[in-house]
Parts: sequence; C-alpha cells; structure tokens
Amino acid sequence: MTPRDALDRLRDRLGPSGLLTAPEDMEPFLMEWRGRKHGNGLAVARPASTEEVAFTVATCAEAGIPIVPQGGNTGLVGGSIPDAGTELVLSLSRMNRIRRMDPLDFTVTVEAGCVLQQVQEAAASVDRLFPLSLGAEGSCQIGGNLASNAGGILTIRYGNARDLVLGLEVVLPDGRVWEGLNALRKNNTGYDLKDLFIGSEGTLGVITAATLKLFPRPRRREVALLGVPSPDAAIELLSILRAATSDALTAFELMPRNGIDFALRHVTGTIDPLQGRHPWYVLLEVASGTDDETLRETLETALGEAVEAGLVEDAVLAASDEQSKRLWFIREAIVEAQKHEGGSIKHDISIPVSRVAEFIARGTELVEALVPGIRPVPFGHVGDGNIHFNLTQPEGADTAAYLARWDEINRAVHDLVLELGGSISAEHGIGTFKTAELARVKSPLELELMRRLKAAIDPAGLMNPGKLLMP
Repeated sequence: MTPRDALDRLRDRLGPSGLLTAPEDMEPFLMEWRGRKHGNGLAVARPASTEEVAFTVATCAEAGIPIVPQGGNTGLVGGSIPDAGTELVLSLSRMNRIRRMDPLDFTVTVEAGCVLQQVQEAAASVDRLFPLSLGAEGSCQIGGNLASNAGGILTIRYGNARDLVLGLEVVLPDGRVWEGLNALRKNNTGYDLKDLFIGSEGTLGVITAATLKLFPRPRRREVALLGVPSPDAAIELLSILRAATSDALTAFELMPRNGIDFALRHVTGTIDPLQGRHPWYVLLEVASGTDDETLRETLETALGEAVEAGLVEDAVLAASDEQSKRLWFIREAIVEAQKHEGGSIKHDISIPVSRVAEFIARGTELVEALVPGIRPVPFGHVGDGNIHFNLTQPEGADTAAYLARWDEINRAVHDLVLELGGSISAEHGIGTFKTAELARVKSPLELELMRRLKAAIDPAGLMNPGKLLMP
C-alpha cells in the first residue's frame, strides 16, 4: 500500500474532519508550544474512538508511515512534533470522553484526549480530587501527561503522573489494542506493562484511555509565602514543616528575588507580597481533610519557630481563596516574565532534596564563569527536588549568540547534576531536544535495554521515530 492509498483509506474511515491534509489546517499541529521547533507532516489524523485509532495505526503500519502521537501539544521538548515530512500526526483531541466515574472506588476512567482541567473538574463534581496540576492544565491532555510522565506542583504529596495510574488502554504499533484498564490497587501477576508506556513519549504505542486514582477532596487549604535567606534555609524549613504538619505539605516552591522582579516588571497583576526584599522566597501549601482551624494553627506555630531560628525572615498567610490565588499567581508570572528579559537557556533537572542548595550555589558559580553577567533564575518544585534552572541572558547581550551556546551550557550544567546524583529531565521528558544528552549520560547497559524494548514492541520503528532514543 502506498502512502496515498493509506490516506484515502483513512479519509474514508475517519471522515473529512478526521483527516487534515491542507497546510493551513495542519499548521497548529506542527508548531512546538514555545516556538523552538516547526515541523512538517504528511497529514493529521483525528480519530474519535479507540477503534479508529487502531484502524489508523494498522493502516500506517501496512503502508510504512511513521506516526507521531499528539495530545494537547503543550510539551517543552519537541516530542509531539513531526520531523521528516513523511510522518502522520495522530491527534487524540477528539477522544475526550469520561468513560466511568467511581467515587466509591476512588477512580475515574478517561480517554486520552480529555483535557487535564476537565478531569479535575469531573472529580470535584463527585467530591473527589485528581491531584495532577500543571501550568498548562487548561489545554494539556491526559494521554500526553501520561506519555511524558508529567509532574507538577503537587508531586511532593501525590507523586508524578505514573503514581496516579491504575490501568491503561493502548493501541500497539501493529494496530492491536491492549485492554489493560483496571481499577485494582493490588495486581501482582507479572510484569506491570502499563509502566512501559507511561513516560515512553509515544515511542511504544498510543495511550487511548486510562484508569486514574482519585483522592478525598481537601476540606481546608492554607497557602503561605515566606521570605527566606537562602536555599539552605528553605531545605531545612521543608524538613521541619513536613514533620510539624504530619506530611500535610502539598506544595513547596522556591523562587529567587530576581524572578519576582521580572514578574513585577512584565506581568500585570503581580504583587510584591512582603514589605521588605528577600533574596529567596518559598510558596507553600498544606491541606487537610477536615475543615477546622487546627491546620492553620499548626502552620503558624511551626513558622513562628522557624522565624526564631532564622530560617524565615518574613511571612504572609493567605486569608482567603482570592489571596491564595494572588500568591500562586506570582509563581506562574515568573514563568511568563522570563521571555520578556531576552534569551533563556532552560534546564528541567532533579536533584536529591538534600543537595538542592549545593546545586544552586555551584550551578550559579559555574554558569557565571561561562557567561559573565548571566542571570540565573532557579525556581520550582524544590519539595521534590525538581529545579527549573533557567538562565536569562546578560542585559544587552545578543540573543541569538547567547542561545547558540545552549548545548554547551546544558552539558556543563548536566555534568554537575550527574555528579550530585540527579537527572537531566525531571518532568518534561526527552523528546528530540535531549536525545543526544540522554545518549551521553545513560549507561551503555541502560541504552541497550531501552533499545531492545523498543525493537521488541515496535520492530518497524514507526512509533514517534527520532524521539527519546537517538536512531
């Protein structure tokens, strides 16, 4: 079967809205979210059911057409963008049904194209919580979240996407469907196949549905923003608060003063929450299943002791939901503001929590020696060791020349990360942007095992070629 024959067959099965071939219709599916990569594809398929996904994949397998699975296309490493122009983008956006909600079992089964916020709201409607929470939750989709093993702000309490999955439905590279949906908390019957596909970035198959864990919806949340003298103080404070609140911390975010200055300068609605300026800030959230004042009192007591110990210089506790949102807005504004300050070389790394402060100190010294005047903005989910070590160009520098050093600076920072026992990708994945780095930092045995898995499940190499693993 030729590619043209395959497209004709797909058009007949999926209908005119299910197969896009006009350049103007395909364009939204070919651009990476941050604009770093623009791809070229053969067509965009938009199946509306698992059966249509299976038909699409089987047809492409017969014609030798590579497939690039795509969710909400909010990824940051180029993993959902076609490269060669001969690939078919397989968008899951029309597969957006919630198949089953089971409050008694604390589970929900959803299709891959469900937007994350849709799943959160569906859980809330039955007084449950789905805790995966990302900046892109209004547009990212569950299938993509699982394929990239997304993290987010609540990982310290609930874990990454992988920790929230009980079962999967997956279309394999030959078009067969693995019916792995189940709601079992215990299922000790051999290899846990779902974990092969979570975090595989679409290189082993197409996730079409998932059974997800739900949790009791918190009755009370307390949000606080603190001024702290150093990352060392923040890490010590994290340990104290986890113990004092019986591990009720759901978020613990570290932010530098220059990041807040960027946000105040460029993002309308940003507030400077404390009277004085502090070198570092912590934004934290604790949650409880009971609606009483005990949680706030516990937090106030612990913070008071931290002030006396010199770990906290100033603090504000939100007095309402609106104030909580305004404090969280600061964290999101830091992300938005960086693009207005020029080029930014980014790192999504994880470090053992006990060594985060050491990494920030040594990493800052390292990049300042490489690029005098560079402006590091280390921030992120320090409660789980995930630091977004973003490096804004020196003021007045040539942006193109600065960004041309991306690989050089990445390599130096990643070498330090590995020395400290960390990972070069905490939550964004590998995609195409980090394939060379993955090949450099993984052991030969790890790479061999990954390639053998890929060859066993996708022997023709048609699933998201060039992503995750270098050819």
